[in-house]
Amino acid sequence: MDTVGHAMDEVVVVDPEAIPCSYCGPFRREALNRAAREVDATYVATGLNLDDTAQSILMNVARGDIEKLARMGPHETRQPGLVPRIQPLRMIPEKEVYLYALLSGIEFHDATCPYAERAQRGRFRDIVHRLEEESPGTRHAIVSGYDRLRPLLQANFPPAALNACARCGEPTVNEICKACELRERIARLETARELGSTS
Repeated sequence: MDTVGHAMDEVVVVDPEAIPCSYCGPFRREALNRAAREVDATYVATGLNLDDTAQSILMNVARGDIEKLARMGPHETRQPGLVPRIQPLRMIPEKEVYLYALLSGIEFHDATCPYAERAQRGRFRDIVHRLEEESPGTRHAIVSGYDRLRPLLQANFPPAALNACARCGEPTVNEICKACELRERIARLETARELGSTS
């Protein structure tokens, strides 16, 4: 709320047809990048684990989003205004990360997103879980196979040149970044609701 100006509970009321992740993702990435720059961080280390990574690869393959596959982290190049994200846990299964944190007394947020049932990721989580149960090692195979293809993908889809967003200054391939586009969409929808309620 403090970072982007809107809480997700508010967003889902204003834009009930949208998938909540389509707002949360851009807002979260913007907040992480901004915070990392404010503390002069060299990298942002995310908590993405093996399960998350295998799901993301399959989701992008299913959508045919080859460019997004090429852009997936960990990031090895620096682009102006964008703090590279690294993924030290990407080959460690989710349960092992969870157990290590639990046994080591590391505090962590242990809750499911209240809007998870509307997310596409949930379906791919189930698919990866079933594949792993039937053929142990599938998650590692998906990520290892992707890592072998990654240089070819990156050669064909190099990082796009970034501009500073005309609204907030954050890096974007367009004139306006996705987070600002979404904030403007929320503002339009709120105005339309207010006009509708007064007519």
